[in-house]
Amino acid sequence: MNNNTENYIREKLLALKDEKNQVFVAKLIPNIPSETILWIKTPVLRSLANELTKDQKNFEFLNILPHHYLEENSLHWFFIEKIKDFETALKSTEEFLPYIDNWATCDIFSPKIFKKHPDEVYKKIKILIKSKKTYTIRYAIWLLLSNYLDKEFKEEMLDLVAWVQSEEYYVQMMQARYFATALAKQESPTLALIKGKRLSPFVQNKSIQKARESRRISEDLKDELKTYKI
Repeated sequence: MNNNTENYIREKLLALKDEKNQVFVAKLIPNIPSETILWIKTPVLRSLANELTKDQKNFEFLNILPHHYLEENSLHWFFIEKIKDFETALKSTEEFLPYIDNWATCDIFSPKIFKKHPDEVYKKIKILIKSKKTYTIRYAIWLLLSNYLDKEFKEEMLDLVAWVQSEEYYVQMMQARYFATALAKQESPTLALIKGKRLSPFVQNKSIQKARESRRISEDLKDELKTYKI
């Protein structure tokens, strides 16, 4: 572990902290201690990552786990986004996933390099989604939502998310977000799944709620969806 690297980067982050914004953000992420949130806005963090990754030695930061601050976790993701080798980026992602402890860190990362290797990433998703860790499962679903609802979509992906049986709120909410988005992008197969009422009552009803709140869903479909509530 390189304490010099850790201290250097932490000092950079502490200089950017926004105490006014911290109070608001802490309420949105209630499952982590508020004192671990600085809060620094995402564009500012990305700019810092751009600056820090110009020096190769700062990539030692990826080996310094666990991190203390929420922003250190976000910065970790942004460092991985700068890795140009796909296998290295994927390995670094797998190594970091067990340390994720909140939805905000989980949902901020979808590197461009993953979109260039859809088949390889999909194979990994099918493994990650079977994890026992809440945010590893959530991240697998998030990747399916962000990268696989357009030209890379396969109907089996709907089943992959539907098969997830979890009582964890943050898993169920990502499932609902996935199916609501899928209704907008892949209406026919997703509607068939919703009609079949194959989801848990919470995920089924929350998916319908989110879809009915979406501007991408027609009014006719919104009315139809009400009849499929459990």
